[in-house]
Amino acid sequence: MLRSLLRTTKACGVQVNQRSVRLSSTKHGKVLTVETMHPLVKSVEYAVRGALPIRAEALSAQLKKDPSKLNFDKVVFCNIGNPQQLNQKPITFFRQVASLCENTELLKAENRELVSKLYPADAIARAELLLKNIGSIGAYTHSKGVPHIRENVAKFIERRDGYAADPENIFLTQGASEGIQKIIQMLTHNTKSGIMIPIPQYPLYSATLSLVDAAPVHYYLEEKEDWGLSRAELQKSVDEARNNGVNVCALVIINPGNPTGQCLSEENIREIIRFCHDERIVILADEVYQTNIYQPERRPFHSFKKVLQSMGPEFNEQELFSFHSTSKGMIGECGRRGGYFECVNIDPAIMDQINKISSISLCPNVHGQIMVDLVTNPPAEGDISHAQYKSEVDTIYQSLARRATKLAHCFNALEGVTCNEAEGAMYLFPKIDLPAKAIEAAKEAKMAPDMFYALSMLDHTGVCVVPGSGFGQEAGTYHFRSTFLPEEHLFDDFCGGLEKFHKSFLDKYRD
Repeated sequence: MLRSLLRTTKACGVQVNQRSVRLSSTKHGKVLTVETMHPLVKSVEYAVRGALPIRAEALSAQLKKDPSKLNFDKVVFCNIGNPQQLNQKPITFFRQVASLCENTELLKAENRELVSKLYPADAIARAELLLKNIGSIGAYTHSKGVPHIRENVAKFIERRDGYAADPENIFLTQGASEGIQKIIQMLTHNTKSGIMIPIPQYPLYSATLSLVDAAPVHYYLEEKEDWGLSRAELQKSVDEARNNGVNVCALVIINPGNPTGQCLSEENIREIIRFCHDERIVILADEVYQTNIYQPERRPFHSFKKVLQSMGPEFNEQELFSFHSTSKGMIGECGRRGGYFECVNIDPAIMDQINKISSISLCPNVHGQIMVDLVTNPPAEGDISHAQYKSEVDTIYQSLARRATKLAHCFNALEGVTCNEAEGAMYLFPKIDLPAKAIEAAKEAKMAPDMFYALSMLDHTGVCVVPGSGFGQEAGTYHFRSTFLPEEHLFDDFCGGLEKFHKSFLDKYRD
């Protein structure tokens, strides 16, 4: 048995000797330690919830105990796109339906008169329809998600793109992240399986590739071109990887961009699809910010599926997975963990395998599935709740657009800082020219220079951002990512605090 264990661990790349195995079987000490855990798990990094947010949580605790020791009265978590943490108002209709699905006693005949005074008729009708198709929300559903909800998602996709969608090609998931991780796992054959990811990228991708031991193949977005990308850069990246023995099988594209906030033009999307078709590469389109579009006339959102379908029969075999979520847009229901992915031109045998993998976790959480139904099938014009729904969504959207512009102007007014305006998503990714003394101080502190700057910002202002090194960036450049989600009435103070800090930081480290 011991020899078998040693052979297994050696095959997995884990260095274990007989003495350490014997020790783990004694009554003394822990069996599971950092030394004995799976090395791939230990290698995973996720900057969005890394050292800076941990420090921010500690400062929040300090404010509750003794705020006199800090120069601010609130920690502002701009490190993650978590709208309701920063007091974005939930959509009333969505919460009404969700509450009725949760408390079914309210829908009984004897309570109808009272409930009709508290809830609009269309919210009651939607809850009843959902429960008719779900049953109890405390029961498991189909592993792919409730068929009725997948049908509504298919109709949403058809309205958006003008092309048919098959509910059987749609999988509901616990947020987009679960679907992305599942597909990357499916694509990973061995350590030479290469997945192309943008730089800068959302660290879900680098973390997932570390966990499955796949090879990240970086391609660089062009900051001077509004974070667009060129076929030449993609070709350079894939050629270099294949020359090094990497089997490049998929390309991740985040559109609208995270952390960069760009929205790709239709022609740029066509160029990417042609490249993937020519190079036999599967497309993974992360489109969770598709409703966060702030320059719709100049740069509207185009889904990869819509553009692919418009390119004719030559591209009928191009494989595509596209992902969406209830966490973003004007909805911001991050905690409910709702999402889906659509499979386009995927081998039927692979569809069976995805279904099998989905079955292992039984089903997506039902609260998230309900939210997917509501997001993809909101109150329509003429419905009782439509006017309120539209007003709430428009108010949030217009405020986000104003905040995006205001924060970009704030960053661009800072000495040595340049920032592209947000075309989409919830983030800005300004570049900062750090003084040599600051870079040297960071080196002495054993930190990346942008981490050093961001930590100093947090300690002086209470604003938590994520350094660009957590997303990847061109060598010799420094960035940080900030959401523009703080409440609009706080923005003058928010921007004023950043301006004051930046000036004091430069004065301290000026050459």
